[in-house]
Amino acid sequence: MPDFIPPDSVGLVTPTTHHFQKPLQLSGGETLSDYALVYETYGELNTSGSNALLICHALSSNHHAAGYHGLADKKPGWWENIVGPGKTIDTNHFFVVCCNNLGGCFGSTGPSTAHPSTGKPYGPDFPIVTVHDWVTSQAQLANVLGVDTWAAVIGGSLGGMQVLQWSMDYPDRLRHAIVIAASSKLTAQNIAFNEVARQAIRSDPDFHDGRYYEHDTEPQRGLRIARMLGHITYLSDDIMGEKFGRDLRDGKIGFDYNADFQVESYLRYQADSFVGNFDANTYLLMTKALDYFDPAGPTHGDLAKAFAPIKSRFLVMSFTSDWRFSPERSREIVKALHDNDLNVSYAEIKASHGHDAFLMKIPQYLDVFGAYMHRIEQEIN
Repeated sequence: MPDFIPPDSVGLVTPTTHHFQKPLQLSGGETLSDYALVYETYGELNTSGSNALLICHALSSNHHAAGYHGLADKKPGWWENIVGPGKTIDTNHFFVVCCNNLGGCFGSTGPSTAHPSTGKPYGPDFPIVTVHDWVTSQAQLANVLGVDTWAAVIGGSLGGMQVLQWSMDYPDRLRHAIVIAASSKLTAQNIAFNEVARQAIRSDPDFHDGRYYEHDTEPQRGLRIARMLGHITYLSDDIMGEKFGRDLRDGKIGFDYNADFQVESYLRYQADSFVGNFDANTYLLMTKALDYFDPAGPTHGDLAKAFAPIKSRFLVMSFTSDWRFSPERSREIVKALHDNDLNVSYAEIKASHGHDAFLMKIPQYLDVFGAYMHRIEQEIN
């Protein structure tokens, strides 16, 4: 429990849920007759509606980007380092929106939601959704909130992919696009990591073909392995060596299969804290959305041609130690944007934290990000 709410926090926040009655046609051909999105907002929308920002979350995150849900909260929102009064995304100047994506497990309609015709959870019957589908639903939410045009759409990792999709699908509805530690498509290696994680979940005896809700259980073993695998890819070799090295928990080898090394203990802790807080079917769905994202697919691999509809200005940032979404992937995005004569700023941040660097308080990162946000502030004043 925090001793007090820091003055640079947005403070206590309450999520809001909006139920959409209009059917949503999905990329896979199926239709959701109705759906709900849960979201949080920070700051106030100005009278002209020109100061709205959308934050798009990554794979295992949610709508709770900043602040606290109660004084008993152990942790604030996942981007508390970045969002708040006087921070990089300054809620004294911006109206900030973050929603839990469709298919999520934090209140938005997803696999654990009751199917309207059966009353039982959708489970494996919930249709696969894509980044395009998420952006379509977010655009509907923007309509509800009275936001015609976002001052910026911002996201890291899978969130950055959503930013790219926004800029292509709704070029007139955002002025700036901020893409952090992202890629225009997954490499074969990244798809392979996701498939191993999915197989760990699907081969768990408690998975029950995705209908584990009806058996009052969950595939904990598979989800733990998936989380450990994922977490390894989010960190760099350097930061793991710095944090853990080959340090032993008890100062000696146990000659058994318990956690001898500190890094083993850390991974098990991360896995244990993930189970019970994240739905396995949602994990499967989110990783598939990652795999399927490829805006240049319809243009036969020509990313510049896929980006032709874009009008917004861009800030693209990568991190030197991020091997999951390497700087090379960001430079590919920048080149395709430049090929369309778009206004693009690019920064390659020197950091040892790996892919998770976009969540950290890294001085160079905050300086670049903050300077760009200040430019947007000046536009709306």
